[in-house]
Amino acid sequence: MAARVLAVQQNQPASTLALLNSSLSSDFYGARLTHSVQYKRNAIQPKGALNVTASSSKKILIMGGTRFIGVFLSRLLVKEGHQVTLFTRGKAPIAQQLPGESDSDFADFSSKVFGLIKSIETLWREAVEVEPILDALPNLEQYIYCSSAGVYLKSDLLPHCEVDAVDPKSRHKGKLDTENLLVQRGVNWTSLRPVYIYGPLNYNPVEEWFFHRLKAGRPIPIPGSGDQITQLGHVKDLAKAFVLVLGNEKASRQVFNISGERYVTFDGLARACAKAAGFPEPEIVHYNPKEFDFGKKKSFPFRDQHFFASIEKAKSVLGWKPEFNLLEGLADSYNLDFGRGTYRKEPDFSTDDIVLGKSLVTA
Repeated sequence: MAARVLAVQQNQPASTLALLNSSLSSDFYGARLTHSVQYKRNAIQPKGALNVTASSSKKILIMGGTRFIGVFLSRLLVKEGHQVTLFTRGKAPIAQQLPGESDSDFADFSSKVFGLIKSIETLWREAVEVEPILDALPNLEQYIYCSSAGVYLKSDLLPHCEVDAVDPKSRHKGKLDTENLLVQRGVNWTSLRPVYIYGPLNYNPVEEWFFHRLKAGRPIPIPGSGDQITQLGHVKDLAKAFVLVLGNEKASRQVFNISGERYVTFDGLARACAKAAGFPEPEIVHYNPKEFDFGKKKSFPFRDQHFFASIEKAKSVLGWKPEFNLLEGLADSYNLDFGRGTYRKEPDFSTDDIVLGKSLVTA
């Protein structure tokens, strides 16, 4: 079996993983690698437990890895016995104890993960930022890239599938450029395209946006009818998808959509957040966004359209399946993060007040 190397770059300011060839003459911190990787899924394990079994060790370089997706991914890889190095900008400690993580598990992880810190301002998500990584790693075995389902061209035919047309003018154009670069350079690559990612430590205002309003006892303003259909995938399920493509010949030069198994409407998501966190069913206020001028502020955290993708390819080719349903995943996020009083952004209800103020007048 040919040697493989992994590099993972995240949709959210970004983790890139690079796995080094066993024949590499200079290494990060140890002995060379001589064996391929084989994985098997545990038949029974606790929901969300970060455990996978591997037969040999690999050297993996994660570009970033200290904020969200990479935090959970690096723990999976370390538990498997891989040698993991995080290449960061030094804005966060290499290792921080996770909510709910035992002292012994954290001590084990922090003793095994390595860090390289450099004062650079790059997110490793654009092609011009990824190309130097490829140049510096001529013996790269595999590069795993975290793209986004946001690259797909808006369509009347849903769910989005991996063969669907992409939008070169989307705000995720940099993701497409990087995917094209990997193809052009002829490396062994895999690209994962998540939809909306959620879970503990999420710094994008996905579930947190709803939790802030529920905690404050405020109505939840939702654009349009609230019947727009979307899709969320838990960060721990995404991390496990990364592991399953590592060293997997079936994943070579392939794209996989990764998200939750079920879809949900905007209204349904508001109610699910309330149920998962133990709040009363929320009051939902619908509004027409075209009737308001919010300036540069974003009044709602999701794109105002149907947006969801098929995960059948990942299930059939990789044997991957999300462990979290939506309610379980939202409860996990709330209980391990927001419910403990931790969140990434202070609540901003200014756009809500504009909507609700007009609603009160017209009522």
